[in-house]
Amino acid sequence: MIKKLLIANRGEIACRIMRTARGMGIATVAVYSDADAGALHVEMADEAVRIGGPAPADSYLDGSRMIAAALQVGADAIHPGYGFLSENPDFVDAVEAAGLVFVGPSSDAIRAMGLKDAAKALMEKAGVPVVPGYHGADQDPGRLAAEASHIGYPVLIKAVAGGGGKGMRRVEQALEFSAALASARAEAQGAFGNSDVLIEKYVERPRHIEVQVFGDAHGNAVHLYERDCSLQRRHQKVIEEAPAPGMTDEMRAAMGAAAVTAALAIGYRGAGTVEFIVDGSRGLRPDGFWFMEMNTRLQVEHPVTEAVTGLDLVAWQLRVAGGEPLPLAQDQIALNGHAFEARLYAEDVPAGFLPATGRLDHLRFAPGARCDSGVREGDEISPWYDPMIAKIVSHGPSRAVALSRLQQALSGTEVAGTVTNIGFLAALSRHAGFAAGEVDTGLIGRDVADLVAEGPPAPAVVIRAALAAAGLDAPGTGFEGFSLWHPLTRQIHLLRAEDDFRVSLAVTGPGQAVAGFEGQEHLCRRDGAGWRIGGTGPMLTAVALADTVTVFAGRPWEFALPDLRDDWDEAGAAGNLVEAPMPGVVREVCVARGDAVAAGDRLVVLEAMKMEHVLTALRDGVVAEVLAGVGGQVSAHDALIRFEDVPEQAVAS
Repeated sequence: MIKKLLIANRGEIACRIMRTARGMGIATVAVYSDADAGALHVEMADEAVRIGGPAPADSYLDGSRMIAAALQVGADAIHPGYGFLSENPDFVDAVEAAGLVFVGPSSDAIRAMGLKDAAKALMEKAGVPVVPGYHGADQDPGRLAAEASHIGYPVLIKAVAGGGGKGMRRVEQALEFSAALASARAEAQGAFGNSDVLIEKYVERPRHIEVQVFGDAHGNAVHLYERDCSLQRRHQKVIEEAPAPGMTDEMRAAMGAAAVTAALAIGYRGAGTVEFIVDGSRGLRPDGFWFMEMNTRLQVEHPVTEAVTGLDLVAWQLRVAGGEPLPLAQDQIALNGHAFEARLYAEDVPAGFLPATGRLDHLRFAPGARCDSGVREGDEISPWYDPMIAKIVSHGPSRAVALSRLQQALSGTEVAGTVTNIGFLAALSRHAGFAAGEVDTGLIGRDVADLVAEGPPAPAVVIRAALAAAGLDAPGTGFEGFSLWHPLTRQIHLLRAEDDFRVSLAVTGPGQAVAGFEGQEHLCRRDGAGWRIGGTGPMLTAVALADTVTVFAGRPWEFALPDLRDDWDEAGAAGNLVEAPMPGVVREVCVARGDAVAAGDRLVVLEAMKMEHVLTALRDGVVAEVLAGVGGQVSAHDALIRFEDVPEQAVAS
């Protein structure tokens, strides 16, 4: 049995693994970069070892430092979590060569599934259904175009290495193929160092359904049912659920058998996920699913499987890594109820889901839901790593109950200090099609405008923000006090986007005020940290920071205080300067001084939070100066490109 475990990861997954290991009597060791010296996973561990600078290449992606740290503290095993080194077969070999146990599959199994084309060929040979396509070694553009025509449009170009949607392009017709191929190859080369691609038939109404598998070193393998991960944006999962809506016993048996066959074909050990693309246009049918890829690690969304099976997948990982057989046989694994997981991120949804940074000045999770997190109130969201704040998990005896509980959990989650996707998640959880189980990977893309639309805040929300801005959230604070002849009154000015709000507040007694807003008066009464506006509405809470107020009313509503607000210089953003929309690393500069560019031309490729963002020209112009270099770290609003001034005659025209 493992005695001391080093977790070669950070954040939420490191904390998750530590909780289980501690319950099993296993000592835990954290590793941390300079950016994570004060992180929660460092605080939770029995021991912690610094491994380098904040850049992943200098710390969490350096396998030699991980192994040295494990040997330094006398650990006998390494758990890679997910991401970083979790699917690096060379790291597995190095761990085992050092006499340590790797909590995961063998390097051979990882290599077998590491390249999509080779994995599909292997699965096809094993009898697992595979999407029609071309997975050959001939990468000549002419050959690839001919294969695409043979498969029939629309097709999907996919990088054979890596994942996360990088190197992936949908092509509707032959005329678009050449440009899409060049773009996919360039992105794949930059992301994975491998420009090879495969071509697949594009499934018109696809669903992404994956099956959790487990194997041991004794030749056994089982599945722990399926998860539906169809709700995605930019090929990134947003809300996952188990089991899949509309799943039949016949379909589940066929998918489960295919997944176990895949695991046995490569002698799989530990936790893994076999991902299938499913044609949802005809309902779930045993002849309508195909192998897509296998993730040879624990998945981010594993808590939904734990919720519906009652099992601890990390405990299973540790037991199997210690040489034990699987704890249960297939017929002993029960399916109980339904579960959802929503991924709470620091990201600016209206701006196109751009990752964000900031300080978590206020963080509260709703009671009753499982919330896996690697951050605390007061922590900073770093530009170096994935901006996940938490995974919010609900469970219930039916899908309807589990979804209702998810909606409650999202409504009760409070975050202030950074922008998040909580409002988007709340809107998605209430989507009529999603509630009916009508899910596919295109749902968010089709309805994104409605899902991100906010509408104006209710009067009660504005008034609640004014009460917080006035300092009336606690007795004896703000301007609540003695007034000899009449109620103490103050005008509060709030801003939200382009909207300007003015509220008059008259304090009429302890915990009481009258608010005047849009020609009407509203009686306000305080109860603890909350206020009830008008006597009939819900109790609303809020957080006032230095220059903002956030009200929690089913989702966060943030208002700026105008005397502290920094004005945005629109001329700098839309005129001669191209600025970084977020902190990141410059991966490519596409122009040089003196270049003439047209509106829409690529200027800079910025990498932030493991995703690439292409910055394009907003107008025609000539590049006067390139202010950023490849590999440089930039902050939000840093100037990257400066254009020459527009001639006066051009402005006049």
